[in-house]
Amino acid sequence: MTEEATFAAGCFWQVEIEFANTPGVLSTEVGYTGGHAESPSYEQVCGGTTGHAEAVHLTFDPDQVSYDELLDVFFRLHDPTQLDRQGPDIGHQYRSAIFFGTPEQERAAIAAIERAATGHKRPVVTQVVPAERFWPAEDYHQRYLEKRGMATCHVPSAAA
Repeated sequence: MTEEATFAAGCFWQVEIEFANTPGVLSTEVGYTGGHAESPSYEQVCGGTTGHAEAVHLTFDPDQVSYDELLDVFFRLHDPTQLDRQGPDIGHQYRSAIFFGTPEQERAAIAAIERAATGHKRPVVTQVVPAERFWPAEDYHQRYLEKRGMATCHVPSAAA
């Protein structure tokens, strides 16, 4: 039996490769969620008019990796204290958000924020919101770093 999860933590390329390399994650897909436009394009999302976040939707085996463990990975991947940005990427499409699919995921996300908050000087601004329709990004964005032989596009951020 598999489960699904959706996370937004800035540019989706780095988030995807990190989750793809997490044991127990069976598949990843980058795309857009949390906005109001139907079938948004990358250009529209980057233009800031759709309300969508760049996000990663994943399927995982809970016998190999728990949702709580995925939440811990999520919080290690980015600075959850930055509002509507990550590093040089600025705009609500780069917000920190957990899109929950079940009440259990919502409770786990809230608990993970409380855990993460203890490691930061500034407040954690990660949104916890119900999962909405996930729009897959264009094919060239899928496994973007992997296709280019890159291990990372991570830009170190200032200590939170």
